[in-house]
Amino acid sequence: MIWLTWRQARVQVSVIFGAAATLVLVMAVTRSDLLSAYHADGTEFLNLLQADKLKQSLYLLGVAIMYAAPPIIGAFWGAPLIARELEAGTHRLVWNQSITRARWLAVKMGLSGLAAVVTTGLLSLAVSWWSSPIDQAVAKGNGAGPFSFPRLYPLVFGARGLVPIGYTVFAVALGITVGLVLRRSVPAVAVTLAVVVAFQIAMPVAVRAHLVAPVQSAVKITPTNITGIHGHPPHDGQGPIVEGFTVKAGKPGDWMLSNQTINAAGNVVRQLPAWVQGCVPGPPGAQEGTTVARGPRPAQACFTRLADAGYRQQVTYHPASHFWALQWRETALFVSLAVLLTGFCFWRIRRDLS
Repeated sequence: MIWLTWRQARVQVSVIFGAAATLVLVMAVTRSDLLSAYHADGTEFLNLLQADKLKQSLYLLGVAIMYAAPPIIGAFWGAPLIARELEAGTHRLVWNQSITRARWLAVKMGLSGLAAVVTTGLLSLAVSWWSSPIDQAVAKGNGAGPFSFPRLYPLVFGARGLVPIGYTVFAVALGITVGLVLRRSVPAVAVTLAVVVAFQIAMPVAVRAHLVAPVQSAVKITPTNITGIHGHPPHDGQGPIVEGFTVKAGKPGDWMLSNQTINAAGNVVRQLPAWVQGCVPGPPGAQEGTTVARGPRPAQACFTRLADAGYRQQVTYHPASHFWALQWRETALFVSLAVLLTGFCFWRIRRDLS
């Protein structure tokens, strides 16, 4: 049974393993130069790295591959695994050779899942290891160009650590489940691709931030920590309408969730009093709906009045130290979904298939 499963999946396994091994080899060869450049000048490291097209391409390729691996493995490795046999009717021949349905399914899911985990784990380890000098430089506030996002940022988070493995386990289990239900390879591939990609989009948007309780703090608004002023430009001879501020808070490696101005009652304000116009004047001719640019440094008295009136900046964020807690919880979530799907597959094959 093991030999048969290998024979059926050897093409997909060989192609994916070969591509993974090639990427790992290239990263192993180029990583020493990357690390030497980081130790030589950590401050200017990322600025200089922008001129190295090979390493810039490797960095972006690593991120892209880690996001592409789960849906591709789930769709083209997991989905046809059962659907192809049900479609062709060859499963009946196997079941008549003293192989039970449960054993048949267990071997197929077990070997496919193990191979997928090993492949994705190897890729994730290589990408995380190769990118570690870049992640360290970004965490120190030295981001530049495409190397501006800390590893906790949604764009990078899914390409690091354990999360790609969790997505892959889920994708393979989903592909097998969809193939078992639809009994057609092509529809199973399409549905698996769509669902896994949908999960990859939905997680950072709606779920990930809530897996661990974020840090929330009220920050005093000062001339030195303002990074943005939101509102409308002057209109009909009136000054700019200031709706709120954005302030600098936390550290460069943190994931900022919200940055809102609140009043003394703790409510988010939609428009600040008219006298705030004098604190930070905007340039003439700005377009409505844009961020009002900073003018000359305003008088400290204006910000003192702002603080005395109870206005603060409510900042909600995940510090860089939450990285592994979020990694473990998100991975556990997808592994749990994979376990549920696997249980459904064993229930289904015993009851509904002939």
